[in-house]
Amino acid sequence: MADEFAMSCPTPLNAHDRVMMAHGGGGVLMHRLIEDVFLSRLGGGGAEQHDSAVLDVAGVRLAFTTDSFVVKPIFFPGGDIGSLAVHGTVNDLAMSGAKPLYLSAGFVLEEGFAISELERVTASMSAAAEAVGVKIVTGDTKVVDRGKGDGVYINTAGIGLVEHDLKIGAKSVEPGDVVLVNGDIGRHGMAIMAKREGLAFETTIESDSAPVWDAVSRLLDAGIAVHCLRDLTRGGLASALNEVADAAGVHIELEERDVPVRNDVRSGCELLGFDPLYVACEGRFMVVVSAGEADQALSVLRGDDDGSGAAIIGAVREASRGMVTMRTSIGSSRVVDMLSGEQLPRIC
Repeated sequence: MADEFAMSCPTPLNAHDRVMMAHGGGGVLMHRLIEDVFLSRLGGGGAEQHDSAVLDVAGVRLAFTTDSFVVKPIFFPGGDIGSLAVHGTVNDLAMSGAKPLYLSAGFVLEEGFAISELERVTASMSAAAEAVGVKIVTGDTKVVDRGKGDGVYINTAGIGLVEHDLKIGAKSVEPGDVVLVNGDIGRHGMAIMAKREGLAFETTIESDSAPVWDAVSRLLDAGIAVHCLRDLTRGGLASALNEVADAAGVHIELEERDVPVRNDVRSGCELLGFDPLYVACEGRFMVVVSAGEADQALSVLRGDDDGSGAAIIGAVREASRGMVTMRTSIGSSRVVDMLSGEQLPRIC
C-alpha cells in the first residue's frame, strides 16, 4: 500500500510525539513516522519508495512486498480480513507491474477467538488466492492474551515476477501526462464505516476489495508505456496523488466532474462529513500514462465489468514543487492536500 515506507515529509518528529497520533496510516503524520523512524534506521538504499520493491535476483526481476491487516470489523459487506489480506498484497505487487506468484501469511490470534471464525477467514483467504492464481507457501501463528488482539491480525508478504523493462514509479511521471482511475472511489472505507457504526443506508455499500492484476496486465500486454501505478488504499486517491506529485515535483490537476463516485458513497460521505477523495479503496488504482496513450488505456481498463467505471480524471502540469489541485464543478480551483491525520482508522 502507498504508505509503506513511502514519501519524505517536512517537520521531523520529536521525542514527545507518540505513535498513537499516526494510528491507521495514510496522512502526513504517518509519513513523518516512516521517514524519521523507519527509513532513517532501516534503510531503503536511496531507491524510490513504492508499493513494492523491485529487485534484480540473478538476472530475474522480482517484486517483493509486505503488509499487515488489522481491519475492524473483520467481516464486512463485500469481503473480510482474509480476502482483503490477499487482495491488498497482490495489488501492491501489481503496482510494480509484477505478476503475483507467492504469498506468506502470519496470524496473530487473540486467546478465545472462535475456531469457526478462523476457519471462515482462512477459507476466504484460500479462495481469494486461488482466484488470483497465487500460492500461500509459508506462514506463522502467534497467540496473544485475551483482550489484546481484536480477534485476528494478519501479516503477509508477497513475491511477483516483473516481465517488462518499464520503470514504473513516480519519477517517471512527466508534465503532459494524463491520470486515470480504474473505477469509482471510496466504497471500501464507507462499507467499513457503515458496518462498524451500524449505519443503515437505502442500499448496502459493499467494499470494492478485489485483485487488480488482470487490469494492469492488460495495460502492459497492450504495449502501453505505463509511467506510474498507485493503489488507492489508506488515505485514498488524494494521498496517492500527493505522494506522486511530491516525488515527481509536478502539479497534478484533477477535474472534479470526472472523478467517479457512486451516489450512495457520495451521500454517505456528506452525511458523515468525509471527502470521498480521502476515503480508502481496496480494488482501485491510479495509472499515469502519456497523453497520446490515454484513450487507449481508458479503453483497456473498460474492457471488463470491473473497469466499467474507469475514467480519465486529470493531467500533469509543470511546477516548481509537487502539488495537487482540483477544478471544481463550478469552475473554481482548490488545493487537495495530504491529510494531517487519518480520516478512517482500522480500514485495512
